[in-house]
Amino acid sequence: MRGSLCLALAASILHVSLQGEFQRKLYKDLVKNYNPLERPVANDSLPLTVYFSLSLLQIMDVDEKNQVLTTNIWLQMTWTDHYLQWNASEYPGVKTVRFPDGQIWKPDILLYNRPPGASELVPASLVMLQACADERFDATFHTNVLVNSSGHCQYLPPGIFKSSCYIDVRWFPFDVQQCKLKFGSWSYGGWSLDLQMQEADISGYIPNGEWDLVGVLGKRSEKFYECCKEPYPDVTFTVSIRRRTLYYGLNLLIPCVLISALALLVFLLPADSGEKISLGITVLLSLTVFMLLVAEIMPATSDSVPLIAQYFASTMIIVGLSVVVTVIVLQYHHHDPDGGKMPKWTRVILLNWCAWFLRMKRPGEDKVRPACQHKQRRCSLASVEMSAVAGPPATNGNLLYIGFRGLDTMHCAPTPDSGVVCGRVACSPTHDEHLLHAGQPSEGDPDLAKILEEVRYIAHRFRCQDESEAVCSEWKFAACVVDRLCLMAFSVFTILCTIGILMSAPNFVEAVSKDFA
Repeated sequence: MRGSLCLALAASILHVSLQGEFQRKLYKDLVKNYNPLERPVANDSLPLTVYFSLSLLQIMDVDEKNQVLTTNIWLQMTWTDHYLQWNASEYPGVKTVRFPDGQIWKPDILLYNRPPGASELVPASLVMLQACADERFDATFHTNVLVNSSGHCQYLPPGIFKSSCYIDVRWFPFDVQQCKLKFGSWSYGGWSLDLQMQEADISGYIPNGEWDLVGVLGKRSEKFYECCKEPYPDVTFTVSIRRRTLYYGLNLLIPCVLISALALLVFLLPADSGEKISLGITVLLSLTVFMLLVAEIMPATSDSVPLIAQYFASTMIIVGLSVVVTVIVLQYHHHDPDGGKMPKWTRVILLNWCAWFLRMKRPGEDKVRPACQHKQRRCSLASVEMSAVAGPPATNGNLLYIGFRGLDTMHCAPTPDSGVVCGRVACSPTHDEHLLHAGQPSEGDPDLAKILEEVRYIAHRFRCQDESEAVCSEWKFAACVVDRLCLMAFSVFTILCTIGILMSAPNFVEAVSKDFA
């Protein structure tokens, strides 16, 4: 038993020593006459085929302001080196060998659309991760090249790539971006190096908190330049990413919708509170702050207006118009009665048509005045006048009694033209003057004349006060009608803008169902 173990251990040691010897010999034989500057083909007139692909591991950053995409990618390049082939039977146990950078030939494939000064655009948190690519155009870490006995070479350099990416902010924050990564040989044309594309690998992708990966599609193309007849092939991978809207929905959209709802409260706030204008201006300033936040993260482009900026702009227009309407409402509510009565067209439109449409009634309009009777008889102002004129002659005191006391105690039914209401007589000013002059005392009674003059003055003041109150009440009711009308109109307009603008995004339903579910 012990002998067999010793024999197995000795065989393994011998095998390792022999393999190390064969590997050392193979390295010497391969690099003996090898020139890394020479294109490794058997026939110089034929192109060397290089298969190119990539593995996307992570989307590290999308800088909308500077339009730069930062990704963590492993490149995959394979080709056949004619000078690195060997007979596996002559070197037993050696299946693959590895050559460091610069020792053998490898294709000079670089990222074409790397932004200028990309190292200055990198966030501070990524500086340490990109130390190898700060000042060089090639952002990859040069790893060893893996070669097998048939000369098949495999080169897998990892790197953090910063590429130019046109950010289309038309549907922000419900946008889908298409960022391109264009790779090609920097010095070889299509007649010397035939670059072929392979499908991208996203099996090891690490999800990003801000963006969802939709897919990575590749396309090979050839471009001709005026200087040369040969084509220059390149491979372009298009990275499709969709923005996750939960963050922007909670921090921008929902507050804006709530602020829009607060703008409608301006029309519900009583005019006597004195805070209608203050509320409207406060809401307008709040929307301005949100607009500044959006402007900071968006690129300074005039190609398109972001969707959220359109919504903010429409909301600001609504709030601005509400402030203008509030000024008109306050002007109606605090209208000076000495400034004149309401124009006829305003009364017809606001107090008749709009009030009827809004089902609004003036205060006290729905009260029914009961018909009043005096000894089961109806009378009118004319009968009172006739009784005062056709009766027997009366003294001045009797006339005063008839003119004021007698008419107040009469209970007459209201008629449209008489001006009489239940319990009192609401006569026109000319009619009051007629009654007072009918009881004009003789010139020999100066005290009674003074009393009548004072009574006329008091009656005139009460009539003027009643007329002023009626005019003010009319203007206040018009202000209430305008408030109610604007509340309904602005509510409908706000709902239509919210639904119409936000739901116009092509992937609005998909974003809401995935991010808010």
